[in-house]
Formats: sequence, structure tokens, C-alpha cells
Amino acid sequence: MATTDRQATTPALAHALSAAERGLAVIPLSRTKLPALRSPHHDEPGPRPGPTTRCRGECGRFGHGVHDASTDPARIRALFAAAPRATGYGIACGLPPHHLIGVDLDTRSSADSSAALREPALRHLFTIPATVVVLTPSGGRHLWLSGPPDVVVPNSASRLAPGIDIRGAGGYLAGPGSRTDHGTYTAAPGTAHLAPAACPPALLRLLLPPPRAHHPTPPAAGGHGQGLVQFVLAAHQGQRNTRLFWAACRAYEDGIGPALVAPLVEAALNTGLTEREARATIASAARTTGHHP
Repeated sequence: MATTDRQATTPALAHALSAAERGLAVIPLSRTKLPALRSPHHDEPGPRPGPTTRCRGECGRFGHGVHDASTDPARIRALFAAAPRATGYGIACGLPPHHLIGVDLDTRSSADSSAALREPALRHLFTIPATVVVLTPSGGRHLWLSGPPDVVVPNSASRLAPGIDIRGAGGYLAGPGSRTDHGTYTAAPGTAHLAPAACPPALLRLLLPPPRAHHPTPPAAGGHGQGLVQFVLAAHQGQRNTRLFWAACRAYEDGIGPALVAPLVEAALNTGLTEREARATIASAARTTGHHP
């Protein structure tokens, strides 16, 4: 098995480099579709870090899953050199320039996968434009869509409809050419040359988290508002827009959005965003939650 895996690394790397040329950030995957590199923190003593402290690559070592993803050929070669048993590659979702959204129709036949998406499409009046389609070894399909740069689409499982999973920010898709224990991922005929199509607005609205119940609270001076500001201040590079958008959404949902604009902008400036970028992201959060910026 080891010999076969080493031989398969070369085509996996070639496919990964080809994807990177199209602006898609990639990581090496194992035959189980999991990231091929073990976390460098796996054997460290002490309690496992929580979501707010877990290293996302700041340590400079490989093994942080989708946070290792890159379009840089030298880094990709280094990743695959560190993962000689990799037989595939994962494409990170939510990153520029495509801000990829993966619609995972992971059912047992193409007829089933078409039916799974047809019902929400008819109910909410959207159609899927011509885009990249990847056929999975299980008989399902991955549809590649492009999202707006200032909107964060989360991962979800069967929330849109039974049998449909969404791969958004922090998720990844197995790229065409990847080999697994169950078979090989392949591009559907006639779609490999396409760029990810823009996600239909009606579908995009369905993929965003549902707004929380509206409970007005005292504006900005309150502890919750300060907590949102601190959440933005703690952002690392690559998280700044995502954290700002999330915090602004929560602020508008809780009735403190207008009062928190200035503190959020100031926090965003401290993380390295420009005022124009910060205000555009906050305005997008206002529109997403049904408010006027």
C-alpha cells in the first residue's frame, strides 16, 4: 500500500498545482479524504485548546488542515513533500478570489442528487447556472459556486435539504483527480473548463445562518457590545473580515448595530483593515440581517 500511495502522490500534486493556477488554495488529502498532515500539536501536553485559542497555523508548521491551504506552488510542493502518502487534494472554500461555496449533493445516484436540489430550487425560485461539477465516488456531485467577497457562508449539513451539505468558510472539497479508498473524484464532462458561477442570490440567502430572535439591548456601552469589539480585535490576518462580518451581524440582530458601528470600525482599523473595507463589511452585515446600513 505504501508504494501505491507514493506513486499516487505525483498525479495528486500535479492536480493540486493545476487547481492553484486557477486561484484555488489547496492542501494534500489522504485516501480517507482527511487532511494528510497530522497536527503538530497532537502530542503536546495539557488540555486540548478551545475554539478561541486553537492554533490555525500561526506557529509556522504544517498540519493545520484547511488553514494550510495555499496557491503558492513552492508551498504546495512543500506540503506534499511533507505528506508523501497523499493521494488527493482539498480545495479550501471561502477564500479569494473565488470565495468558493461547495454544494455537496452526496447521494447515491445523479437522479437522487438532482431531486434533492430541485425542491428548494422550485420553492425559492432559483436555478443553478452552468458551473464546475465534480462527480464523487459515491455517485453524488459537488457543485462549485462563487460567493460575494464580503459574505461568510458557513458549513452546514442537510440544513438546505436532506442529503445536501454546504462547504463554506473553513471547509474544503476534494478536488477532481483525487483518489480515495472508494474511488476517484472526476470533473463532469463539459464543466472542467468553467469558472465557479456566481451563487444565485435566493440560494445565498438560504445558506446564511438564520437571524437570531431580536431582543433589543442597551447600546454599545453594554458588555455584549464590548465583547463583540474584543472579538474583532482578536482577529489574525485572514480572519479580519470574517470576524468583523460575524460581529456586525450579531450587533444588528441584537439591536445595537448602529451604536456599535464606530467601535467596530475602530477595532477593524487596529487589526489592519482600512476604514473603507471595514465600513463595507459592516454595511454588508446590515443588509444581510435585514437592516439599512
